[in-house]
Amino acid sequence: MGKVYTLAEVSQHNNREKCLLVIHGKVYDVTKFLEDHPGGDDVLLSSTGKDATNDFEDVGHSSSAKAVMDEFYVGDIDTATIPAKVQYTPPKQPYYNQDKTSQFIIKVLQLLVPLVILGVAVGIRFYTKSAA
Repeated sequence: MGKVYTLAEVSQHNNREKCLLVIHGKVYDVTKFLEDHPGGDDVLLSSTGKDATNDFEDVGHSSSAKAVMDEFYVGDIDTATIPAKVQYTPPKQPYYNQDKTSQFIIKVLQLLVPLVILGVAVGIRFYTKSAA
Protein backbone atom coordinates (compact mmCIF):
# COMPACT_ATOMS: atom_id res chain seq x y z
CA MET A 1 0.00 0.00 0.00
CA GLY A 2 1.44 3.35 -1.03
CA LYS A 3 1.07 6.83 0.34
CA VAL A 4 -2.24 8.70 0.22
CA TYR A 5 -1.89 11.94 -1.74
CA THR A 6 -4.15 14.95 -1.97
CA LEU A 7 -4.89 16.49 -5.33
CA ALA A 8 -2.98 19.60 -4.24
CA GLU A 9 0.15 17.50 -3.58
CA VAL A 10 -0.14 15.77 -6.94
CA SER A 11 -0.75 19.10 -8.72
CA GLN A 12 2.59 20.44 -7.51
CA HIS A 13 4.42 17.74 -9.47
CA ASN A 14 3.59 18.78 -13.02
CA ASN A 15 6.94 19.14 -14.78
CA ARG A 16 9.72 17.05 -16.29
CA GLU A 17 11.59 16.82 -12.98
CA LYS A 18 8.64 15.21 -11.19
CA CYS A 19 5.39 14.24 -12.91
CA LEU A 20 2.51 12.61 -11.02
CA LEU A 21 -0.75 11.46 -12.60
CA VAL A 22 -4.05 10.37 -11.04
CA ILE A 23 -5.73 7.51 -12.90
CA HIS A 24 -8.56 5.43 -11.44
CA GLY A 25 -7.91 6.76 -7.94
CA LYS A 26 -4.25 5.77 -7.99
CA VAL A 27 -1.19 8.03 -8.21
CA TYR A 28 1.56 7.23 -10.68
CA ASP A 29 5.01 8.80 -10.88
CA VAL A 30 5.58 8.83 -14.64
CA THR A 31 8.71 11.01 -14.58
CA LYS A 32 10.94 8.21 -15.90
CA PHE A 33 8.36 7.33 -18.56
CA LEU A 34 8.06 10.82 -20.06
CA GLU A 35 10.72 10.21 -22.73
CA ASP A 36 9.40 6.74 -23.59
CA HIS A 37 5.69 7.55 -23.84
CA PRO A 38 4.52 6.84 -27.41
CA GLY A 39 2.31 9.95 -27.42
CA GLY A 40 5.12 12.19 -26.22
CA ASP A 41 5.77 13.83 -22.87
CA ASP A 42 3.42 16.76 -23.55
CA VAL A 43 0.44 14.39 -23.41
CA LEU A 44 1.38 13.28 -19.91
CA LEU A 45 2.27 16.77 -18.70
CA SER A 46 -1.06 18.15 -19.90
CA SER A 47 -2.91 15.59 -17.76
CA THR A 48 -1.32 16.64 -14.47
CA GLY A 49 -3.19 18.48 -11.72
CA LYS A 50 -6.48 16.69 -12.31
CA ASP A 51 -8.02 13.25 -12.44
CA ALA A 52 -6.57 11.97 -15.72
CA THR A 53 -8.78 8.87 -15.86
CA ASN A 54 -10.91 10.17 -18.74
CA ASP A 55 -7.83 11.23 -20.70
CA PHE A 56 -6.32 7.80 -20.17
CA GLU A 57 -9.46 5.87 -21.15
CA ASP A 58 -10.27 8.05 -24.18
CA VAL A 59 -7.02 7.01 -25.83
CA GLY A 60 -7.83 3.32 -25.53
CA HIS A 61 -4.62 1.96 -24.04
CA SER A 62 -3.79 -1.70 -24.59
CA SER A 63 -3.70 -4.26 -21.80
CA SER A 64 0.10 -4.30 -21.98
CA ALA A 65 0.15 -0.51 -21.50
CA LYS A 66 -2.07 -0.92 -18.45
CA ALA A 67 0.28 -3.60 -17.10
CA VAL A 68 3.26 -1.23 -17.45
CA MET A 69 1.48 1.24 -15.15
CA ASP A 70 2.04 -1.01 -12.13
CA GLU A 71 5.74 -0.17 -12.02
CA PHE A 72 4.96 3.55 -11.75
CA TYR A 73 2.38 3.22 -8.94
CA VAL A 74 3.33 5.30 -5.87
CA GLY A 75 0.08 5.61 -3.91
CA ASP A 76 -3.58 6.45 -3.83
CA ILE A 77 -5.46 9.72 -4.13
CA ASP A 78 -7.65 11.09 -1.35
CA THR A 79 -10.89 11.21 -3.34
CA ALA A 80 -12.28 13.91 -1.06
CA THR A 81 -9.73 16.34 -2.54
CA ILE A 82 -10.90 15.82 -6.13
CA PRO A 83 -13.64 18.28 -7.16
CA ALA A 84 -16.88 16.54 -8.13
CA LYS A 85 -17.41 18.61 -11.26
CA VAL A 86 -15.10 21.09 -12.87
CA GLN A 87 -16.71 24.00 -14.69
CA TYR A 88 -15.22 24.36 -18.16
CA THR A 89 -14.53 27.92 -19.22
CA PRO A 90 -13.46 28.27 -22.84
CA PRO A 91 -10.52 30.58 -23.49
CA LYS A 92 -11.39 34.08 -24.64
CA GLN A 93 -10.58 34.54 -28.28
CA PRO A 94 -10.85 37.64 -30.40
CA TYR A 95 -13.56 37.78 -33.04
CA TYR A 96 -12.24 36.35 -36.29
CA ASN A 97 -13.74 37.32 -39.62
CA GLN A 98 -12.38 34.95 -42.24
CA ASP A 99 -13.53 37.09 -45.17
CA LYS A 100 -11.32 40.03 -44.19
CA THR A 101 -8.00 38.21 -44.00
CA SER A 102 -5.24 38.08 -46.59
CA GLN A 103 -5.74 34.30 -46.72
CA PHE A 104 -9.23 34.88 -48.12
CA ILE A 105 -7.83 37.15 -50.86
CA ILE A 106 -5.23 34.53 -51.76
CA LYS A 107 -7.90 31.84 -52.04
CA VAL A 108 -10.04 34.05 -54.29
CA LEU A 109 -7.02 34.79 -56.51
CA GLN A 110 -6.16 31.08 -56.70
CA LEU A 111 -9.61 30.53 -58.15
CA LEU A 112 -9.85 33.59 -60.40
CA VAL A 113 -6.37 33.62 -62.01
CA PRO A 114 -6.71 30.18 -63.66
CA LEU A 115 -10.22 31.10 -64.84
CA VAL A 116 -8.92 34.33 -66.41
CA ILE A 117 -6.07 32.46 -68.11
CA LEU A 118 -8.52 29.87 -69.42
CA GLY A 119 -10.83 32.62 -70.68
CA VAL A 120 -8.00 34.42 -72.47
CA ALA A 121 -6.83 31.14 -74.06
CA VAL A 122 -10.35 30.33 -75.29
CA GLY A 123 -10.73 33.90 -76.56
CA ILE A 124 -7.44 33.76 -78.47
CA ARG A 125 -8.34 30.37 -79.92
CA PHE A 126 -11.79 31.63 -80.97
CA TYR A 127 -10.37 34.85 -82.45
CA THR A 128 -7.56 33.13 -84.40
CA LYS A 129 -9.93 30.44 -85.73
CA SER A 130 -12.52 32.92 -86.97
CA ALA A 131 -9.87 35.18 -88.55
CA ALA A 132 -8.38 32.36 -90.61
